[in-house]
Order: sequence, then C-alpha cells, then structure tokens
Amino acid sequence: MTSQTTIDTTGPGDKASGAPSDPAPSGGLRGHPWFTLITVAVGVMMVALDGTIVAIANPAIQKDLGASFADVQWITNGYFLALAVSLITAGKLGDRFGHRQTFLIGVTGFAAASGAIGLSHSIAAVVTFRVFQGVFGALLMPAALGLLRATFPAEKLNMAIGIWGMVIGASTAGGPILGGVLVEHVNWQSVFFINVPVGVLALVLGLLILTDHRAENAPRSFDVLGIVLLSGAMFCLVWALIKAPSWGWGDGRTWTFIAASLLGFALFAFWETKVREPLIPLGLFRSVPLSAGVVLMVLMAIAFMGGLFFVTFYLQNVHGMSPIDAGLHLLPLTGMMIVGSPLAGAMITKFGPRIPLAGGMLATAIAMYGMSTLKAGTGSLTMSIWFALLGLGLAPVMVGATEVIVGNAPLELSGVAGGLQQAAMQIGGSLGTAVLGAVMASKVDHDLAGNWKDAGLPPLSQAQLDQASEAVQVGVAPVPKGTPEAFAAKITSVAHDTFISGMSLASLVAAGVAAVAVLVALLTKRGQNADAGAGVGHI
Repeated sequence: MTSQTTIDTTGPGDKASGAPSDPAPSGGLRGHPWFTLITVAVGVMMVALDGTIVAIANPAIQKDLGASFADVQWITNGYFLALAVSLITAGKLGDRFGHRQTFLIGVTGFAAASGAIGLSHSIAAVVTFRVFQGVFGALLMPAALGLLRATFPAEKLNMAIGIWGMVIGASTAGGPILGGVLVEHVNWQSVFFINVPVGVLALVLGLLILTDHRAENAPRSFDVLGIVLLSGAMFCLVWALIKAPSWGWGDGRTWTFIAASLLGFALFAFWETKVREPLIPLGLFRSVPLSAGVVLMVLMAIAFMGGLFFVTFYLQNVHGMSPIDAGLHLLPLTGMMIVGSPLAGAMITKFGPRIPLAGGMLATAIAMYGMSTLKAGTGSLTMSIWFALLGLGLAPVMVGATEVIVGNAPLELSGVAGGLQQAAMQIGGSLGTAVLGAVMASKVDHDLAGNWKDAGLPPLSQAQLDQASEAVQVGVAPVPKGTPEAFAAKITSVAHDTFISGMSLASLVAAGVAAVAVLVALLTKRGQNADAGAGVGHI
C-alpha cells in the first residue's frame, strides 16, 4: 500500500491533515462493508436491468406512440450512447466529490428519469429521458465500484466484486423475462415505473449506510479540455458503431466518424501529458495488468454481447418462442453466472486472477464454438449445455477483470478505473454487435440467393432479394401474404437455414475473439493497490 492512498481510520479528534473525509465508524450500519454491498447492488441492478428489459417493451412503445423503427432504435441507442460517453468523466466526478454523493445523485436521477419515461406521451420525450437515464447510470456505476474498493479489505474484495458481478449478470440476463411479464400483463410503462421504488430503496439505504472515502491526494481540479476531447472521441466511436449497420462499413460517413474518434483520442492522449491534473493519468497504462484487464473486458464483451445478440433472434424467430420462453431458455446462462460469480471471487482471492481469467475465457471460447453448431431443430437440453458453459466462463472474467483494473489503480483514481472498466465493456458490446452483425449480414447476403435457387423457389429481383436478406438476418422468414403452404414451408426452411449459417459464422468469430482473450488473461495479476481501502469499517 502506498502512502499516497491511505485511508484514515482515526477518530474525529485526531484526524490527520489531508486524510480522507468521513471515515467509516467502527460499529453500526453506516460504513458496514456487506450492507454497503447490498446498497450499491440495488442501485446497479437498475442500470443493468435497463440494458435489456427495454428491448421487450420496444414493440409496444412503437405501437402505442406511433413511432418509426428508427425512432425505436434510439430508445436503446440514446441510453447506450449517453452511458458509454459519460462513464469515465462520471468516475472522475466520484473521485473528486466522493463516491457516496455521486452514487446518491445517480440513483435519484435514474429513478426520476425512469418515472418521467413512464409518464411520456411522445417518442421524443422517451428518447430524451433515456439519455438522462444513461447519464445518471454512468454516475452510479463507477461510484459503486469505488465504494466497494474503499470499504472492503483486500481479502474480501474479490468476493464482494463477485457478488456485484453476479447482480449485473443476473439483472442483464433476467431483463427479457421480467420485461416480457410486465409488458404482457401490465403495460410498457411498468418497465420504467418499476425503477422508481427500487431507486427510492437504494436512496434510503444509501443515506443510512454509505459513508464517504476519499484518498488524501484526491483530485482537486477538473481537466475540462480532457473531458471534452475524450467525450467527443467516445461519441464519434460509438456513433460510428451504432450507425455502421445501416450506413454500411464501406460508407464514407462511417469511416469519417471513426477517423474523428481516432484523432480525438490522439489529441486527448497528447493533452493528458501536459495538464497538471489529467482526467486519466496515462501512467495508469504503464501497468501491464491494468491495460490487459481493460483489453480483456473489451474482448469479453465482444464475444458475449455480440454472440448473445443473435441467440435472442434464434430462440424467438427460428424456434418461435415468446419473449418469456426465450428468457427462460437463457436461465442456465443466468444461473451459472449467479452461482459462478461468488465462487470465482473466492478462487481469485486464493489463486490470483490469471488462471481463473484464462480458464473463463477458454470456457467462453468453447461455449461460443458450441453455439456455432446450433441448428433449427436443436433441442433445449443441448442449448442449455452451451448457455450454462458460457455463464460459467463469463463469471470469473466479470469478477477478475474488474478487480485487476480497479485493484491496479491508486485509490484516488478508483472512480476513473471503474469508469474505464464499464466503458471497456460498453465499447466491447457495441463492437461485438456491429462487427458480428456485419459478419452475419455478409454471410446471409452471400448465401441467400443460392439457397433460394437450390430450393426451387421463384427468382427474386435484386430489390426483393435485398428486402428478404434484411428479414433473414434476424431469423424472419419473408413469406408474402397468401403464399401457398408448400411454398411458405420452403421459404421458411431457406430463411432459417441461411440465418443459422450466418449465426454459426458469427459465433465462430466470437469464439476466436475469446481465444485471443485467453492469451491476454495470462498478462493479468493481482492488483498491487488492492489493499488501499483495507481496514475501513468492519466485516
């Protein structure tokens, strides 16, 4: 533990100059590590849940508000864009003003924005408040990690992060199930209104339990230009990834935004070497384990989120499942993440992160390879085996990569490190969806015309083929109304077989990404500063 990241555990009467403010007391609820974990888990659950629960509500929102397909896309994209762009800056705010205050503001704002969406009567209002949700979600996510880092001693931190990761995994995977139940039996507004009581609970718990911890050399100023440059670079990158599927990867607009993002990142890196208190001290990345942890989060999210994106279409459009049934079929994934995350935390504490992380990514690679073998007639048992293995592989990575990133950063930069971790995951998820989506689209475009001809179906014009290809890319059979049953069956068979060929190739690419991540995982090690918050409160 370095002298610059110590936490004051003395009483009010003998507080040293420059020590952290509001140290945790020795007894009671306030500052208790496990109650702190429960509090931040309740808040984080809202953000993770909203990443997937809203997708189930989108068709109902579209119908009720008369929105276009592009409008509905922005319900998801606006939230994701605001979240990804704001995370690192939000982490810096926590380091500057305290993670307790930042967390409470984030929870309150997120719940208020959710309630406002439920009361909205136009798609513009829904999208606007979704952007606010993303900003407030960005405030509370890094703050949650900062609070855990400062409250738990080193020997308990991995277990705490394991449970934290379990909550995120379970909420993310459980979103479609809960969303399906609420939309089917209540209304789409209930998907957002449910965050209000959860947010109130998190706020009350936070006021009663959370205590502030600040390193004695916490930042005292803001790198405003750094914030502008980084936010602009992140915006251009995420915007390019969001729009690439509709613009096309060869379109000049896509590459203009990618070039602008690269220029922004270069200018940001140059500026950070000149400013007295940089937004992200580039010296952080001299730590090979920390850098490896960031890269690992990106690769994991590419493989997981990109690969899983097609599974939902496979279950609903190929197997004909309802949203609720599709969510239930993903329970093996959720269940193994719930079971595996605390176990992974214990393993990482005992053996260090390297072997569990490498083993987790190896299991992820095998699971993605297994998912490349799925067919239209694959049974639930076979699917469950691969989903369960994927959850088992992801658990140690969610826990271990988080600990590697946050634990290898000084305590006074724990918010920035938490923002890096979350931003890496968001960018990886966007990359995975965009890149694997391009793989899927290319494979479908390549195979569909030949498969259509081989099935003896009437030839299509280029415009009809393009329209059919768009439908097949999400597993939908382009059967015109009034088509005879025999022809409809042939079209459905061709569409599903072509979709599965694209999904198989995308899954193989995801497996390759996960295999590369195995090698990256071997560069990680336990955080040298992981014990910087030790000794605060009681276990």
